[in-house]
Amino acid sequence: MEWFSLSLLCALSLASTDAFTKMRLQGYSGSEMMLVRFLVTGVLLAPLLLYFPLPSAPWAFWAWMALLVPLELLAIYLYMQAIRDAPLYQTLPYLAFTPVFIILTGWWVLDERVSLLGAIGIVLVVVGAYLLNIDKLHRNGRRLWYEPLRAIVYRQSSRRMLMVAVIYSLTSVGGKAAMLYVGTMNFAVFYFVVLGAAAFLAVALLRPVSLRVLTRQPAWHLLIGALFALMVVTHFLALSKVEAAYMIAVKRTSLLFGILYGAWLFHEKQLARNFSSAALMVVGVALILLA
Repeated sequence: MEWFSLSLLCALSLASTDAFTKMRLQGYSGSEMMLVRFLVTGVLLAPLLLYFPLPSAPWAFWAWMALLVPLELLAIYLYMQAIRDAPLYQTLPYLAFTPVFIILTGWWVLDERVSLLGAIGIVLVVVGAYLLNIDKLHRNGRRLWYEPLRAIVYRQSSRRMLMVAVIYSLTSVGGKAAMLYVGTMNFAVFYFVVLGAAAFLAVALLRPVSLRVLTRQPAWHLLIGALFALMVVTHFLALSKVEAAYMIAVKRTSLLFGILYGAWLFHEKQLARNFSSAALMVVGVALILLA
């Protein structure tokens, strides 16, 4: 299954991008991290426009672009703040909720359907998220079963990543809808070049002092941008070969790679519990994959 290999490579490159972003961009603001992530990636992908030019597109394509670009900028801004401010095990696993939301958005936008087996997958994703917060089971000396679920809401980093998961459930299916008008690689390259330009303009207009960040660590910026560019290419190649829910499901194995990176690079504790909880979420995602 070519789409599966592409999706797995996509997951690994995404987890590597997140880990190096957290390691090297720790002192950056959210807008500065967004700039590195999108602008550098857009510059690296820009030469591919010569090989994959954007063909003539109908107005519906441009309507999708007008909707998707601001959503992507908001999502990456929240994403960068979340992984900067909290351990990876408290943030990345909540992206597993994206395929849960995609069951609804994929049906609504693309008329893609999954079977009732997906409901079991949804339950496992929620249970995995519960177990990630099991340390919050007690409050004020009392054992409260709902406290781990409450922790998801009151932990700002977790709340931000849940918002990202919701946004990505929209941009994933919306991106596929737009892609159908112009072709896979044509859309992928053009889309992220536009995102890079949009990130630059947004920062230049709203926080121009942040542009100075581009001169700080050029080698690390290039590495992060190159890894993210690899994620982009493999993401859209895989998305063109299978339903959006399935592709995103496999891509979410990035949360397992991310937790391993967290233990390795940042010495985040309770690896066995966090990895097991995240693995349960991935099993849930896999059931959605089979649905």
